Amino acid sequence: MSHSVGQVAAFAGVTVRTLHHYDEIALLTPSARSHAGHRRYDDADLDRLQRILFYRELGFPLDEVAVLLDDPDADPREHLRRQHELLTVRIDRLQKMAAAVEHAMEAKKLGINLTPEEKFEVFGDADPDTYADEVERRWGGTQAYAQSQRRTAAYSKDDWLRIKAEEGGWGRRMVAALRGGQGPASDAAMDLAEEHRQQICRFYYDCSYEIHTALGEMYVTDERFTATYEALAPGLAGFLRDAIVANARRQHPTTRE
Repeated sequence: MSHSVGQVAAFAGVTVRTLHHYDEIALLTPSARSHAGHRRYDDADLDRLQRILFYRELGFPLDEVAVLLDDPDADPREHLRRQHELLTVRIDRLQKMAAAVEHAMEAKKLGINLTPEEKFEVFGDADPDTYADEVERRWGGTQAYAQSQRRTAAYSKDDWLRIKAEEGGWGRRMVAALRGGQGPASDAAMDLAEEHRQQICRFYYDCSYEIHTALGEMYVTDERFTATYEALAPGLAGFLRDAIVANARRQHPTTRE
């Protein structure tokens, strides 16, 4: 069975002009002609066209494709093996490119996705992006960091207002527990510590007891965090740290400070 140039062009997804060009440069000469002189392609011609298109897709210029196809020492299986090898290399390269693009897309999500006016409305004078570079250096490679960036990038101004209101309510109750003379190992203080952990889980990232305990230690060792909690009430940073440790022990009795 033979096929017209129009049929082959439709099969292969190329133009008739392309097939004419391949014939003119002797890259793909049809095996027969009709009585009217029209090109007719048989199955062997279609196999050769398929190999041509493979190499073209891989970026080979036409003159190199001709050399590869007309190599007397290469059989069809060798062409398939070579094409498979080249395609595998290309797939690997494209996968790496896709990963790089995905990484760039994630990088675009860094920070709080609000206008300067909205940031001021939600956070006042405290710019949440102030320590963004430091945060990325310290935790940029962690799953928690990536999870937090994905979540916060999607928050609207109203989302942040709701979150800040909930965090503010928790802070007032924690201050009340401190000032009421309840120790950090009291049920009330530990319950508030657990509520703090759950807020982190809901709003930012999955916060295990181990991570929460490390955060509590940071609240008393990093003067910036200490100052934030001490501004609510003197001694609150240490009280919160101790309540976090006590709560972790309550949940997992073997947890160490």
